[in-house]
Amino acid sequence: MSSTLIRSVGEHVLRGGTITREEASTLMTLTDPADILELGSWAARVRAKYTGTSCQLCALVNAKAGECAENCGYCSQSSHHQTDIAKYPLMDPLAILERAHQAEQFGAKRFCIVTATRGLSDRDLPTIAEAVRRVREQTSLAPECSLGFVTDEQLAALKEAGMTRYNHNLETCESNFPNICTTHTYQDRVNTLKQLKRQGMERCAGGILGLGETPEGRLDLAFALAELGVECVPVNVINPRPGTPLEQAAPPAPLEVIKTVAIFRLILPWAVIELAGGREANVRDLQSLALLCGANGLIIGSYLTTIGRQPAEDLQLVQDLGFTPDPGEARPAAMMPLAK
Repeated sequence: MSSTLIRSVGEHVLRGGTITREEASTLMTLTDPADILELGSWAARVRAKYTGTSCQLCALVNAKAGECAENCGYCSQSSHHQTDIAKYPLMDPLAILERAHQAEQFGAKRFCIVTATRGLSDRDLPTIAEAVRRVREQTSLAPECSLGFVTDEQLAALKEAGMTRYNHNLETCESNFPNICTTHTYQDRVNTLKQLKRQGMERCAGGILGLGETPEGRLDLAFALAELGVECVPVNVINPRPGTPLEQAAPPAPLEVIKTVAIFRLILPWAVIELAGGREANVRDLQSLALLCGANGLIIGSYLTTIGRQPAEDLQLVQDLGFTPDPGEARPAAMMPLAK
């Protein structure tokens, strides 16, 4: 029965159809490793049809760390939690550019400037815009930003400077969001993604597995991202940080992560599905399977407050699996759904 459903869904998506919620729910109950691998093989076919053999390689810089006013329960940069992370003000453009050059040297194609803030202040906008401009003009990297809530005017300035994509994660499903954050709402995040779409900005939006959501909640997140038509979906896995409310959270097992990635691919066939924070700690030796089973992107190097593995290891992994590094340019419009 499982094999029949997996094949039926895979063939339907390959023909341009969509997976139903009932089908996705049934697939989410799979536990046999053989079934998960079969599911992953169909997800790999879907990925190959819609996105080819390219693998996106993105690096981050934590350009402003700590003292964030939001109370997200997983985040060690929140001012509401007692953690021991390093805190510092906004880096200057030359310091950000130096980090971009380092990312370029170790093989990244995209570079995201991140700040631990509720939103971008007008005071910080000139510095960020100058950093974006320098990265665009002085490296081969495609600059992205993740700065929280923004105004249309701020977006226009960043686009003019050369920003190619904006990250604003949903983090978790709508039903679980109040358990994770109370200083803003899930709808606030959805509204920002719709704002980005109206302004013609390519969007990066995903979430974190292991925030207390149910398997059905993970599907809620994936279908919400599909309805919004986001172009890039980072899949993080909780790496509990001491001093945060979720420091005792239990991450999902590696095969559960791989199954989830495969189902996300069937729900979001056009998207870059990017393995992000927590993959080294939680997926461990099975990271290659996650790429084989539907993912086509990696955050390489260090994350915001945790250390990743050596970029050379990830580049070797990508090469061994037959992927080619994505050049970092915008996705073809023909690949994308009509977003609402």
